[in-house]
Amino acid sequence: MEELNRLLHRVADEVTAFRGSLAERPVRNTGDLESVRRGFATPLPQRPSPAAQVIEDLVAAARTGLMATPGPRFFGFVVGGALPAATAADMLAVGWDQCAFNTALAPAASAAEEVAGGWLKELLGIPSSASVGFVTGAQSANTVGLTAARHHVLAEAGWDVERRGLQGAPSLRVVASEERHATIDRSLRLLGLGSDVVEPVRADSNGAMDVSHLAQVLAVGPKGPTIVCPQAAHLNPGASGHLAAARGGVPSPPGRAPPDGASGVGAAPSPTTSHLTDGVDLADSWGCDAHKWLNVPYDSAFAFCSRPQVQVAAMSYTASYLTGSGVVPGAADYTAESSRRARGFAVWAALSELGRDGVSDLVDRCCRLAQRFAEGLVAAGYEVANEVVLNQVLVSFGDDARTDRVIDAVQREGVCWMGGTIWRGRRFMRISVSNYATTDKDVDRSLKSILRVVDGT
Repeated sequence: MEELNRLLHRVADEVTAFRGSLAERPVRNTGDLESVRRGFATPLPQRPSPAAQVIEDLVAAARTGLMATPGPRFFGFVVGGALPAATAADMLAVGWDQCAFNTALAPAASAAEEVAGGWLKELLGIPSSASVGFVTGAQSANTVGLTAARHHVLAEAGWDVERRGLQGAPSLRVVASEERHATIDRSLRLLGLGSDVVEPVRADSNGAMDVSHLAQVLAVGPKGPTIVCPQAAHLNPGASGHLAAARGGVPSPPGRAPPDGASGVGAAPSPTTSHLTDGVDLADSWGCDAHKWLNVPYDSAFAFCSRPQVQVAAMSYTASYLTGSGVVPGAADYTAESSRRARGFAVWAALSELGRDGVSDLVDRCCRLAQRFAEGLVAAGYEVANEVVLNQVLVSFGDDARTDRVIDAVQREGVCWMGGTIWRGRRFMRISVSNYATTDKDVDRSLKSILRVVDGT
């Protein structure tokens, strides 16, 4: 155990040094992919190696290929930086090595998820009676939600999809925004429904679902089992999804699953932005990422369902060797994973560190800093295409080619990192502010970098 003790202290020192460098180091990795690949691409060793040497080799191989994504000036995607308590808790989760399948295998993991799940429902405005599965990200959460919706609407039509499959089943309708999250389509492919099943609803000028068009689509389309997929916010402009109004246009009984809330539902804890998620409690399922605004380490997300029995019926399985093993339903009955890590420890730690007020302050600060970006860019004469209602900013520097040149130059300079996107047929720099450590100074420093490189493009 002495060797393990030294090894873990070495790892802790490396993590501390990396995290301590984030405020000043270039955001972009310093090595190109080919050189980083060469660092890892040694022949498979013939003989065992000392663990300490393996870790030194790993650190050396990875060092120039590490992005400062947990740092305060990474704005390329909706990526938070892991909070100190959440980081430490995740390291404990790895060290404790608990399989969070059920209460028999990991009672502490199950208890942490149960409590953290309850806190999340309270923060996000989700009914306390809802079930929750701890999953990897929006793709997994949306797949769980759509699987539950498929089960529910087909069961209402008298069809057991888990036993009989889709061959011969009643035709399903899936109604979703034309600006829906891309994971919806992949989930539909995985579920055997195909992306062509989607009946698209127009989006308004800021990306939110057009509620009047939703009513039209539902009125004129074929009758039958229907799943409606609203979303809490658009991942380009960050627009509110008008959830309450959208629910008003949905006939009963629908499968309202899932309002994709990868980042948008995160607005709920703040009194300043909670109105943007009005109606979230009316859905049948919800998906939300923790590695975004909650600043929990990757990978961490949640799949909630208003009818726990539906989520269990859609997702669970049994086997002879599992009989009598732990409380039923268990954690694995709400997800598509059995052998999974104990993600709940880091979520519990993050929420404990922040508290209700800390989550609210984090949301408000990110939104305010996004506004600061937008104001600085507009003052410099550049077009901000969206109404900045949350933490997203879309900016154009003229034509598409010049915007791409600016994005590339900013990334190469390394002061900050923003990505590009296509919105309404045009290219934009997409700025996402999600990190708990980002300050006004970080935004101002990033603005100076952007404006400096624009002159050279």
